[in-house]
Amino acid sequence: MTDSRSVIASADRIVVKVGSSSLTTAGGGLDESRVDAISRSIAARHARGTHVVLVSSGAIASGFLSLGLRRRPQDLATQQASASVGQGMLLARYTSAFAGHGITVGQVLLTSHDVTRRSHYRNAQRTLFRLLELGVIPIVNENDTVATDEIRLGDNDRLAALVAHVVQAKALILLSDVDGLYDAPPTKPEARLIREVNHVSEIDGVRLGGAGSAGLGLGGMATKVQAATIATAAGIPTLVAASSVADAALDTADVGTVFHATGNRSSTRLLWLAHATTPTGSITVDDGAVEALTVRRASLLPAGITAVHGSFVAGDPVDLLDQSGRAIGRGLVNFDARELPELLGRSTRDLARERGPEYEREVVHRDDMVVWAIS
Repeated sequence: MTDSRSVIASADRIVVKVGSSSLTTAGGGLDESRVDAISRSIAARHARGTHVVLVSSGAIASGFLSLGLRRRPQDLATQQASASVGQGMLLARYTSAFAGHGITVGQVLLTSHDVTRRSHYRNAQRTLFRLLELGVIPIVNENDTVATDEIRLGDNDRLAALVAHVVQAKALILLSDVDGLYDAPPTKPEARLIREVNHVSEIDGVRLGGAGSAGLGLGGMATKVQAATIATAAGIPTLVAASSVADAALDTADVGTVFHATGNRSSTRLLWLAHATTPTGSITVDDGAVEALTVRRASLLPAGITAVHGSFVAGDPVDLLDQSGRAIGRGLVNFDARELPELLGRSTRDLARERGPEYEREVVHRDDMVVWAIS
């Protein structure tokens, strides 16, 4: 098996994610010394000629104290207000810290729509590539100030894994207040660090815990394992380590837990569709359509649909269900939900003859669809 730690240590393009607890004080608010320390570690790797993309949490945690709040807000509107204030504070500190090492940074804010809709994701990718070509370190975050529950990615661990795929990174490094994956809660004396994970199926019985220790972020070990699953399935080895050992993580990678790559790169868009979207509805298909979608990888046509659920518009992600209600895939739909009931069971040829040529199209094209493994 490939020595993943060596691959991470020598990778010429990496994505580094830093959690809120590694950048803020215990009570909230930006800890400038921590930002400076992380920036110094990343600058050292950058000086070796490595392209680095930084996915940074901390906007909400940095901003809420300035709004007179005592703790991280729970409602979306106040979170967005905190992010609006905190994002500027965070970027200003990063700009100053990296400038001390002769490095320019650039801000990139994303929502899931930016990378699931064809024109948007290509533009995001093009921007990130150009920043790297210019020697800039892109600082990426979810666009918390405008993202709604329906279009938000949810956590920056997953965002980092997806960005790693977008920028064709050779490695992903997740830094937070935990120093790796343990075989038991790390507060227990018998807990042991799991140094290597060959496949996530090996850790099915491990308790992964909830949110970060300071209660300032959304992430926990569960989100890091999910991120590692996404990245490694796309051929990207992943390291989970504590920000306190960032120097070592970004140098030899001989710390924390390494997740070995298990798959090969696939379509960036389809990876986002599978892992970065929340379905706005679902479509139930008959047995013939299940076979066509899962075995022949065909497009979904109106003839194979038996029911439509939810309220969605053309371009939205929808889950594809078999007759038992099991999800067999997800795709971007080409019709509004209100249009589909009158089309069910009909051939595209008949629909085009009756309604016009615009109806001779797939409900979900195979290029806009991911199909889950069916056991």
